[in-house]
Amino acid sequence: MSEEKSTATVHTKGPIDVVKQFWLYIILSLVVTIPGLIVMGMSMAEYPNHAPLRLGLDFTGGTLLQYGFMQELDQEKDIPTMRSILEKSGISNPIIQLQKAEVGMKGVANVSTELKPEEDTAPAKAVTANGSATEQAQSVRDMFKEEASKAASEANAPKEADIKSIVSIRTQDLSTEQTVSMQKALKNQFGDFALLQKNRVGPTLAKELFIKAAWGLLLAYALIVIYLTFRFQLDFAMMAIVALVHDTLFMLGAFSILGYYFHIEVDSMFVTAILTVVGFSVHDTIVVFDRIRENMRILYTKKLPFAEIVNISLNQTLARSINTSMTALLTLLALYFFGGESTRNFVLAMILGIVTGTYSSIFVASSLLAWWRRRKEGSNQGSSSSARPQTA
Repeated sequence: MSEEKSTATVHTKGPIDVVKQFWLYIILSLVVTIPGLIVMGMSMAEYPNHAPLRLGLDFTGGTLLQYGFMQELDQEKDIPTMRSILEKSGISNPIIQLQKAEVGMKGVANVSTELKPEEDTAPAKAVTANGSATEQAQSVRDMFKEEASKAASEANAPKEADIKSIVSIRTQDLSTEQTVSMQKALKNQFGDFALLQKNRVGPTLAKELFIKAAWGLLLAYALIVIYLTFRFQLDFAMMAIVALVHDTLFMLGAFSILGYYFHIEVDSMFVTAILTVVGFSVHDTIVVFDRIRENMRILYTKKLPFAEIVNISLNQTLARSINTSMTALLTLLALYFFGGESTRNFVLAMILGIVTGTYSSIFVASSLLAWWRRRKEGSNQGSSSSARPQTA
């Protein structure tokens, strides 16, 4: 018992004083959260779908086209020109992203192979029971072949060429005529290119993904509240949820800013990142809360105020929380700088989430809990709680 008492005395004088710095942590949280909330409001007012973030193809539906151009394109000069060309081709509100290709990247620059509809991939012998149906299907195939052949002959693209720039175009569903017209215009303006990727997501699937993502996030919050209430007490659970909402709002606000100013979209991987960060953050919070509960059994009987117990617990777990987060961050930073382009936004969301999750576990959840218990002690014990600042 004497050893536990000496340990408590040492850690009371540690670097973290939750009660003393409470308002500093709250102000810092507001400073990093409010700008994102403002941009989310601006996005809801300006975006056609009134979403707080720039939603990707997974949530809006439409077509994704990715082209590899044989010349190096400029963000400031060529992308506005490309947007104007698409709008003249009847494509409204296109989302265009430019990135440099990897050195030595190759691509088949034959646009005709991607202009055929799915029906064209089936052999002509597939319909034989009805002669008129066979002739009609063959007529449709011939029409698409003629359009594709005409586009390919006009493009006159080489079979293989070095790709200097990659352009991703996200837009509403495109007909074959719109695709052919757009590619002709792009060929005339920017020269040879290769069609690297073409994906389509229907509006029904996009809406279903969005609804499931929202329900998944709400279910995670509800289960965390139930678990923490059972494991600790209700006020512990509520402060943990406030910290998780803080983390979620920060991530949403950060990506709203990135989407508004840098046209970065969120997709289903972003929801995965949020749920992963929620799990990481609540795990870190539970470690701190568990130490608080253990110290309460030892120190609360010594008439030590609850805020002082929180200070002791935080200083005991501070190094562990920071070391755990730093280990994860080093891995994520390596993935961000040296990983693939397709996972970069997901890794960025994880980096931001782990940073804010570590901060909220140490400072937001614990400081709010100390503040809340201090108010309860003040209402129940009066002068005994007011003596806490002199002890610090």
